[in-house]
Amino acid sequence: MKCRHDGSEIPIVHDFGLQPIANGFLDDSNPQNEYFFSMQVAVNPANGLFQLVEQPDPKQMFHENYAFFTRTSDFMKNHFKDVSNEIMSYLNSEELNQDNFVVEIGSNDGAMLEHLVKNDIPCLGVEPSKNVALESEKYGVKTVNEFFGSNLSKELLSSHGAADIVYAANVFCHIPDINDLAQACSILLKDGGTLMFEDPYLLDVLTKTSYDQIYDEHVYLFSCSSVQRIFKEFDLHLYDCKTLPTHGGSMRYYLSKTKCFESTSNLINHIDKENGAQLLNLETYDQFSERCEFSKNAFKDYLFNFKKDNKRIIGYGATSKSTTILNYCDIGNDLIDFFTDTTPTKINKFSPGKHVPVLSYDHFEPNPDLAVLFAWNHKQEIMQKEKDYEGLWITHLYEEFI
Repeated sequence: MKCRHDGSEIPIVHDFGLQPIANGFLDDSNPQNEYFFSMQVAVNPANGLFQLVEQPDPKQMFHENYAFFTRTSDFMKNHFKDVSNEIMSYLNSEELNQDNFVVEIGSNDGAMLEHLVKNDIPCLGVEPSKNVALESEKYGVKTVNEFFGSNLSKELLSSHGAADIVYAANVFCHIPDINDLAQACSILLKDGGTLMFEDPYLLDVLTKTSYDQIYDEHVYLFSCSSVQRIFKEFDLHLYDCKTLPTHGGSMRYYLSKTKCFESTSNLINHIDKENGAQLLNLETYDQFSERCEFSKNAFKDYLFNFKKDNKRIIGYGATSKSTTILNYCDIGNDLIDFFTDTTPTKINKFSPGKHVPVLSYDHFEPNPDLAVLFAWNHKQEIMQKEKDYEGLWITHLYEEFI
């Protein structure tokens, strides 16, 4: 395939088979013409950009019935409150005034921006999924219901002025045209303004073999090195980074427009770690591919052997990640009785591809014999909530089986 950034031919490093839309939960257990795509991944050894070979049309994924709402997780609500405090602290250090302006790309249901609204900080959300965009307006968050790109960026610059901060969480990895995205951010930011974005971190995915971070929405997995190389071409200069526990391991990147700050020791250390992990060496990805196959087979064998005794297995959390796992491992209703979930738009539906029923959270009782923690990235929050559960927990992660 050709790299989306520089157009060079790059090698495919793993094939996850046919996958459906990860958040495409179904009304029918036997749907007609369910959409699938071939989910292969490739890496550019020149810039370290890890990417899907094929991605569905974004309109297949982000629409008026999008199934993910930030507010369903207390952990994520607290996370975005912390983000808002960091943004306000930054603005205060830059002499906050009525000319300050913050834009969040992929603002979802407004869980972060509502805190800025409460503090009278001018802000705007951009969210392509209509249902979550409408939800954000209940909290006073002005939201543009469109896909973000350079054309919209020019319109926002004309109608609202340049932004002091452009922020995005788990969004940049969704946008296929990385060059247009970087250009759009550069257009919208003031000179000296800051781009802050966070996404699942490539090195964490490789280290944990958390291949479930890869699905239709995640076109890219970034590293400090790839962000530094790509965004500087658009006058956006990486000067700091911050590790985050969200989504099982994320990185927040801090870039300045035009103004080049000295790289922090934290950023230098992370780039050194990435160099030590040989993220530009294809052998690194061959090893990742081998671990994915091992994990797939070991996980399915474990469930199969557990189920032979007619024990009850449920999936805890009908996540986007679970879609990748079930379809890659070929696990269906024969091994997992059902999912339990708290998201209203998923309840009483069926999982994409494998059509496992999704039931409301109260079906977690009576206790199943085995709970598969598909929402493993919220493990701490869930373990506290389910401290009285007496059955077994398991995840698909490689470390469970070695």
